[in-house]
Amino acid sequence: MKNYPHPIIAREGWPFIFISLVVSAIVTWKWFWWSIPLWLITLFVIQFFRDPGRVVPGLKDAVLAPADGRIVVVEKTRDVYADRDALKISVFMSVFNVHSNRSPIDGKVEDIQYFPGSFLNAAVDKASTENERSAMVMTAENGQTVTCVQVAGLVARRILCYAEAGQELARGERYGFIRFGSRVDVYLPLNAKPMVTVGDKVSATETILAQLQA
Repeated sequence: MKNYPHPIIAREGWPFIFISLVVSAIVTWKWFWWSIPLWLITLFVIQFFRDPGRVVPGLKDAVLAPADGRIVVVEKTRDVYADRDALKISVFMSVFNVHSNRSPIDGKVEDIQYFPGSFLNAAVDKASTENERSAMVMTAENGQTVTCVQVAGLVARRILCYAEAGQELARGERYGFIRFGSRVDVYLPLNAKPMVTVGDKVSATETILAQLQA
C-alpha cells in the first residue's frame, strides 16, 4: 500500500466511472439532450472518487486526520475495540468529500475488527455503535494505542479496509475507502491533546487532530 499510486481518481471508482461514461455516451448518441442529467451524474461520480496526494506534517507524535470532512465529536468515551477509556474524535464525510482513508499515525496494526450493522445517518453519534463498521487498533511508535474506525453511513454500503494485523503503516498511508458518505472515529489516549473542535473542517493527512503525550 505504500506504493499505491495517486492517479487523481481512486481505483475503487474506475468501474463506476466507466459505466457512467458508457451509458451517458450511448444516450447522447441516441437522444442527445436527454443525456444531460446522465452527464451530471457522471461528473458527480468522478468528483466523488477523486483521490489527490497529500503532504504529511512533520510534527512528532501528531495524530493526523484519517479522512476529509467535518469534526462532529470531540469527547471522552469508551473505546470498546481496545477495551479502554479514550478521547474520541469523529470526522463526518459528506458525499462531496474525498473518501479515501489514511493512517493517522506511524505504527503497527494490532487488530482488525468488522461489525455488521445498520446504515443510520453517519452524522449522528449512535452511528458509531449501531452502523456497519471496521475498526483498526494500532500501536504508535511511542507505544500508545490509537483506534481508527470506519463507519458506514446512510448512503454508504461498502467499507473497504486493506490493512491487516501485524502490518506497519506510515502516517498518511492509504489503507481503506468508504463509498458514498460516512464517518471515521479515532480513539486516543485520555491524555492526548486535541487540536480540533466540533465544526472544524479537516483534510486527510494534512490536518492534525491531536498530539500524543509522553
